[in-house]
Amino acid sequence: MSADRLHLVRHGEVHNPDHVLYGRLPNFRLSADGRVMARRAAEYVHGLGRPVGALVCSPLQRTRESAEPFTELFGIEPRVDERVIEPTNVFEGRRMSRALRNPLNWRHLVRPSVPSWGEPYAQVAARMDDAMTEAWNLTAAGDVVVVSHQLPIWVTHLAVAGLPFRHDPRSRRCGLSSVTSFERRGERWVEIDYVEPASLSGAVDVGAV
Repeated sequence: MSADRLHLVRHGEVHNPDHVLYGRLPNFRLSADGRVMARRAAEYVHGLGRPVGALVCSPLQRTRESAEPFTELFGIEPRVDERVIEPTNVFEGRRMSRALRNPLNWRHLVRPSVPSWGEPYAQVAARMDDAMTEAWNLTAAGDVVVVSHQLPIWVTHLAVAGLPFRHDPRSRRCGLSSVTSFERRGERWVEIDYVEPASLSGAVDVGAV
């Protein structure tokens, strides 16, 4: 037996008044709006009327907090998995608009297809696939919810769709508290849905890797 469906849920809006790229830095919590967004994502999944057999989240504060409404609605505690964490990034802790004006930082931009500024996209996709497959196989019945981050979810989408990893980070279809859903068919993942149940006008979506 295995799971029935797997949902990759992005965390909600982060309290980030300085608009830095927060990456894996500690103590970046959800904003008040972010908590509302996380709740709406959980309510959307709950509204599907499907049982949830497993809840997984990355170890960062914003994903743990975004998993809390799922615990409340489904009565299931999250299992922390390092494999669904945000990638590393050399610009972590800086404002990108300022960092990119410094010629000393341009060397980090020479290979955007890897990318040269952080963890390789292929490596992120591989560890996400490992985590998703394990969670799928360990869940006897019901859906799996994995609360993760924008880049890991987006490169998973690209990998499943058979698309190149190179992309413009500004063009990612992975809104705050969005839900990207997959099913396992044989040995491969198939993306079946993408929704943004928590869209809020004026939400600040900066700081992701």
